[in-house]
Amino acid sequence: MIIRKIFFLFFIFFISILQAQRKKKVDTVYVYENIVVYDTVYLMKPLKIKPNDLIFQEPKVEEKFFVRNIYKEELEKQRAKNRIRKQNINTFEYGIEAGFGFKKSDWTKIISTDKEQFGQKLGIWLARTLFANTSVMLSADVYHWNSTFDIDANKDDSVLNGFYFTEDHQPLLFQRFNNKHFDYTLQLKLLYEWKNLRPFAGILVNHNTYKMQFLVPENNILTKMNDFKSNQTCLGFSLGFQYRFFRKILLSLEYQQYQMKNVSLKNSSFDFDIFQTSNTFAERKINFGISYIISGR
Repeated sequence: MIIRKIFFLFFIFFISILQAQRKKKVDTVYVYENIVVYDTVYLMKPLKIKPNDLIFQEPKVEEKFFVRNIYKEELEKQRAKNRIRKQNINTFEYGIEAGFGFKKSDWTKIISTDKEQFGQKLGIWLARTLFANTSVMLSADVYHWNSTFDIDANKDDSVLNGFYFTEDHQPLLFQRFNNKHFDYTLQLKLLYEWKNLRPFAGILVNHNTYKMQFLVPENNILTKMNDFKSNQTCLGFSLGFQYRFFRKILLSLEYQQYQMKNVSLKNSSFDFDIFQTSNTFAERKINFGISYIISGR
């Protein structure tokens, strides 16, 4: 029995070996690729090439949205206004002016200390453009000058106190006198406008009135108060400039001077001159004003 089992096992093993020899064994082969990288070297050499004219197409910009340039529009408006101003050569302007000033009179040195009078003015004016930046102006002004001295014979003694006698020997008793008065001035000016500055020169006609009070006889008794006046119309000149502060507002500084001749005080009821002089006296004004242009550009 044992020999039979050994023989069977041996037979099984032998069959297995024969069967194994019949199967083809497949081996796995791995292939590796060897990659070699070579560096490429480029040599740059200058070439003599005659270039042809290059033609580029002109770029076209198309706006998708409309954007307003406010600054450019305002600039165009100002240029249009300036063109209109230059075209309208014969343009008229008129306005009003108010201000204040100081006045100095040489003839009052005789009876008072040398002081400047303070006054106010109000006036109207008319201007016309002659040609570019040059215009002529006609103005009329009224001045009211405050008093710098008061002489009252009932209060103080002065060189004017006493009796004065007319040609028919009627007595006149001095009462009071001050230099408060009105001035009326008519001017013709030539102006040149440079940017906002307008220098000018002109001629003027000035009319002023001073008055002195006396007691005059009535029924041979000194009871009636009467005025003796000095009315002077003088020729003079003016210099100054205006500054355009706003489009319709002008600021001005002005100097005026004129001559007074043969100052005297008269009354129509008496053929008699009081305080008569044969000298020539100068009056000078410095005025500050502000004007408003009612019409015009």
